[in-house]
Amino acid sequence: MNRSYRYLDVITVSFVVVLLLSNIVAVKPVRILDFLRLDLNSGTLLFPISYIFGDVLVEVYGYARSRRVIWMGFGFNLLAALLFWVIVMLPPSPEWQMQEAFAMILGQTPRIVAGSLIAFWCGEFVNSYLMAKMKIWTGGRYLWTRTIGSTMLGQAVDTVLFQTIAFAGVWDTGLLLRVIVWNYTAKVLYETLATPLTYAVVGFLKKAEQEDYYDYDTDFNPFALKA
Repeated sequence: MNRSYRYLDVITVSFVVVLLLSNIVAVKPVRILDFLRLDLNSGTLLFPISYIFGDVLVEVYGYARSRRVIWMGFGFNLLAALLFWVIVMLPPSPEWQMQEAFAMILGQTPRIVAGSLIAFWCGEFVNSYLMAKMKIWTGGRYLWTRTIGSTMLGQAVDTVLFQTIAFAGVWDTGLLLRVIVWNYTAKVLYETLATPLTYAVVGFLKKAEQEDYYDYDTDFNPFALKA
């Protein structure tokens, strides 16, 4: 478990950056198809990518390394929330006229991040656990069943928790429910359409890293940080 890898750090950084950006833009709901009243959280445009990274991490490097990356994302997300709160609270320069707009956007970030931290932690560990177990159950075959199956459950947990914690009482109930339904549908569809790309990335990494980890003896405790 102590061997080094060429691309693990790249995937880790990309995972964290996608997560942070997703939470910043998530404050804005967007309407994609007006005739269907298809409302999505803007973070949906980015956040599913973190699940693809999560699938790749478990499939190639194993659950334990994925667990460390999830905790890194959790930690940096919390740090970002604290920094945004401090910056919003600091008095602006007298000539700067954008404090209200700045606070309106980033001032919601702590609540969004609180929802994201809880939802992300629960959803990612559900996704990673199921991904690792299904790899053993399938003997490493049928990757698509693992990526889509784990996403369906993980994203269900994540979407309901995040949208409810972040926006209940802020958005109209009808809007909130539509966003939950459409966000979940979009995330699962996103993962499904990304399956060929996931196959390509996994195939490349397994060959480049000379690794195809199976979690036969892994401790699946999410709080056990040893990898």
